[in-house]
Amino acid sequence: MTLDNHAAEKGYDIMTSRSLKHWGELPPIPGNRSLPLGATVDCGWGRLLFGQTFDTATALANALTLEHADERDVALYVRDPHVVVAQAPHALFLDPSFTFRLDLRGDVCSNPPHEGITIRAAKEDDEAAINRIYLARRMVPMRAGFLGEVETRKDVCVLVAEDRSSGGMLGVTMGVDHVAAFNDPDQGASLWALAVDPQASPPRVGDTLTRALAASFRTLGRRFMDLSVMHDNEEAIALYRKLGFEQVPVYCIKNRNPINEPLFVATGTENALNVYAQIIVDEARRRGIRVDVVDAEAGLFELTLGGRRIACREALTDLTSAVALSRCDDKVLTRSIVMRAGIRTPAQAVVENEEALTEFLDRHGRIVVKPARGEQGRAVSVDVRTREAAHAAFRAARAVGDRVVAEAMIEGDDLRLIVIDKEVVAAAVRRPPSVVGDAKTSIRELIERQSRRREAATGGESTIPCDAETERCVNSHGYDLETVLPLGETLVVRKTANLHTGGTIHDVTDEIHPLVRKAAIAVADALDIPVTGIDFIVPDVSGSEYWMIEANERPGLANHEPQPTAGRFIDFLFPNTAA
Repeated sequence: MTLDNHAAEKGYDIMTSRSLKHWGELPPIPGNRSLPLGATVDCGWGRLLFGQTFDTATALANALTLEHADERDVALYVRDPHVVVAQAPHALFLDPSFTFRLDLRGDVCSNPPHEGITIRAAKEDDEAAINRIYLARRMVPMRAGFLGEVETRKDVCVLVAEDRSSGGMLGVTMGVDHVAAFNDPDQGASLWALAVDPQASPPRVGDTLTRALAASFRTLGRRFMDLSVMHDNEEAIALYRKLGFEQVPVYCIKNRNPINEPLFVATGTENALNVYAQIIVDEARRRGIRVDVVDAEAGLFELTLGGRRIACREALTDLTSAVALSRCDDKVLTRSIVMRAGIRTPAQAVVENEEALTEFLDRHGRIVVKPARGEQGRAVSVDVRTREAAHAAFRAARAVGDRVVAEAMIEGDDLRLIVIDKEVVAAAVRRPPSVVGDAKTSIRELIERQSRRREAATGGESTIPCDAETERCVNSHGYDLETVLPLGETLVVRKTANLHTGGTIHDVTDEIHPLVRKAAIAVADALDIPVTGIDFIVPDVSGSEYWMIEANERPGLANHEPQPTAGRFIDFLFPNTAA
């Protein structure tokens, strides 16, 4: 079926629809009504410019170049987009995105929303929570006060998704009503700035927000809802197609600015870097620092400015000595050093065999078993309570390293603090992965689904393994992996909160106690390491009590957005580039 025939079948005649006619003269407006010239909508993160309302390519190009600093204007429904770009080729580019359209005249909202999600209109005091999600997704945040303005406007609405059990914000999206914006003869609407918290546990957050916005516009009598999506965002495209969206011939133009730079500048081998290296490389390039990728798969690169050159492996640099690295690498040595500096740590012992581990378990009741050396939560067993579980944990840890460490289990939150150049620049609580029951799906399948979502949200850095440790945790709740979890029940499926095994991270930088900050800096000083991630267990995030667990010489800075960890890292490496 040709595009014209398909469009006609759906009720869209490309020759008479102004929003789809991207070449030649625009069709007449029914009833000879007049439309405003140069219609734009302020979206808080930039302006949406309706290309079909500009009378010349020059007028649209000139309007786009009036973009405010730190904002991101978008021109959509552009006629002859190549001609518009040609008016200011140094300033504009054709966005590598697809436009999808949902016909709102059919039954587009038949599936009920997820049981654990509530959708509501955003309020003025939601601004911080919404911008936290946008910054975590590397999107432009809304300007201060914008949500207060939206409450009195008819052309823009903002919807948020909340976790029904915790009240936490899960996602956000924005809708633009084209009729309210410029009396659109096509009776259209569009969806913008859809973002889901990377740490969200409930499934279908984006799906539910999209359906809710579509239902809202359908109630208003709008014929369609459009959206723009990057051509390589396969996960989002699959979702939109599943919901009934179809691609339409609509093109988007944006400004060549630092925000959009990855869309119009070829990055070559940098594309293969993981998120922990990429966030540093992006910040360095933004400051004019030369980047040479040595081995993308290993996260190795060099940064050069003037006569200064720094070799990096993600956040580990040659400014960290080999001795400092060895102090962090060996958990037993780490504890010994920080204890001499007056830092509180749990009881710990190196156990040579299962009998020694049994004695340690009998003394402490609940323990943690892990290799003396290792990272990313491999072979770490938390809250071990029985001899059988302890012996299995010993064997798992011994398979990873020749020395096995047992620690007394400390109840509390898993707190990661990033210390750069003797200053705490970020702090976050790490929580173990969990799934939410739907009364239809086995725990194993729920874990696999959640693992896929975590993998997509973290660029492949976080997955939940269905291994013996996961099975032990599920069994401790009285279930097995084939159990169908009751509707709405939340089940923690691993005891460890490590991000690489599916854990989530939640920023608490502004909440931590000054004594905890001071202790983290003291740990970094004792280890003589300039950049590190310090792991504490704290009974209360805002309290002064803590126990130091370990230190990481190569912390993942990308995990702590929206805190400016990459910026502070580059400040340390190249102080003369600091703002």
